[in-house]
Amino acid sequence: MEGSGDSARAVADWRLAVGTLCSVLLPVLITAWCSFQRSRRQLLIRDIFRKSKHDWHYTDLFGQPSYCCVCAQHILRGAFCGCCGLRVSERCLKKADQRFLCKEIMMRGTAGAPSSMPHHWIRGNVPLCSCCIVCKQQCGTQPKLCDYRCVWCQYTVHDECMVDCLRTEDCTFGEFKDLIIPPYYLSAINQMRKEKRTSYEKVVPYDRKHWMPVMVLANTRSGNNMGETLLGEFKMLLNPVQVFDLSKIGPAKALQLCTWLPCNSVRVLVCGGDGTVGWVLDAIDEMKIKGQERYIPQVAILPLGTGNDLSNTLGWGAGYAGEVPVEQILRNVMEADGVKLDRWKVQVTNKGYYNLRKPKVFTMNNYFSVGPDALMALNFHAHREKTPSLFSSRIINKAVYFFYGTKDCLVQECKDLNKKVELELDGERIELPNLEGIIVLNIGYWGGGCRLWEGMGDEPYPLARHDDGLLEVVGVHGSFHCAQIQVKLANPVRLGQAHTVRNCWSEPCRAPT
Repeated sequence: MEGSGDSARAVADWRLAVGTLCSVLLPVLITAWCSFQRSRRQLLIRDIFRKSKHDWHYTDLFGQPSYCCVCAQHILRGAFCGCCGLRVSERCLKKADQRFLCKEIMMRGTAGAPSSMPHHWIRGNVPLCSCCIVCKQQCGTQPKLCDYRCVWCQYTVHDECMVDCLRTEDCTFGEFKDLIIPPYYLSAINQMRKEKRTSYEKVVPYDRKHWMPVMVLANTRSGNNMGETLLGEFKMLLNPVQVFDLSKIGPAKALQLCTWLPCNSVRVLVCGGDGTVGWVLDAIDEMKIKGQERYIPQVAILPLGTGNDLSNTLGWGAGYAGEVPVEQILRNVMEADGVKLDRWKVQVTNKGYYNLRKPKVFTMNNYFSVGPDALMALNFHAHREKTPSLFSSRIINKAVYFFYGTKDCLVQECKDLNKKVELELDGERIELPNLEGIIVLNIGYWGGGCRLWEGMGDEPYPLARHDDGLLEVVGVHGSFHCAQIQVKLANPVRLGQAHTVRNCWSEPCRAPT
């Protein structure tokens, strides 16, 4: 009897051990299997993205009610094309990639030089509050895949209003026809360049009076990191060939598209901070060196940086956070008037009779400084280059500036600058009071929106201008004085205005911004 009892307990213990083992291993195996399938699925998706002519992006949640363009089912997540606007579920991605064409940069398989192209209709997921061009009623109101949208002119039409003539009629390119580079134009120019012909004037729409094609150059690392989103929105409205990501292609190479377009008609929209604008302006200077002066574009700014002082000075605003639709931005670019901007050369040389080093030459658009604000900018730049992922918003960026400014108030690394520096304005030496910093201004705004030259506005000084050929030179007593000026509790030490400014120092000092 005892033997049978021991045997029963052994069997029970064995069953318990097996059950425990299964209860532990089964979830682990299921998790591992799901992880393997997910990784395999992601590899397949990435492979489709890499080979596709669509600009596919994956999202875990669509921002509006969406329906798969293949199976017509309601979807919460999936892939969308940043150029043509297609939306598909994960399982239908491969079918959609094979079935639907994306926006064409150039027309293919056309004989001769076409001067028009038909609409490119995409069914479903039309923009909210869009109206049918036939009956003028709202589109996209039914909870299903319905209605059509042209990816070029952005016109929408109901399923029941779609007739054969709409499928074959020529696309007008809609509201932004004067900004879009049509695919048939690029095809014609490409063919002429192969034949080494340069008489582009007869190519449509080259000969159209009000055609002012726009190029969009976006820096996805600027300020609040909105560049990635804006790239997709501009690609939806324009020809994708007009939109450039400056993290993948430099402005000098991107601006070569201007040589395919009418002289003195191109406008470039720079989406980024003041540093990005300066980068693009330097690339335009290179075009002058190459003898491409007649192709030089006018520059508009969409301020995505931290300070945006140049953008603010030129009337493009102190910062963009998505509050204005992209369509309105393009309207502003179309309607903008040209203004001139002074640009200066800053030459840095080492003192000494036997100095064999070449002087370093920089271009200045905003301002040049020696002192605490230069130190803050230098520390901020070094920190951002080291850990760029931390600098994802203007608030964080300004908080870092505040940290380094507070640190300098305590350390005072630029103390007694006036004893180390000699200042000359138009060849005349200026006696300096007790200062920690000297700032040379080309534009009216400084430090993220402060009118530095005017200060508190309680003294009758003329407004600083960006096109008068003059530089404004001011001094500051330290970081705390800079903060007081920014909140209009103090005035700067105004040292004068000049056409040429010369700084000489006998002791090591902080590098200029």
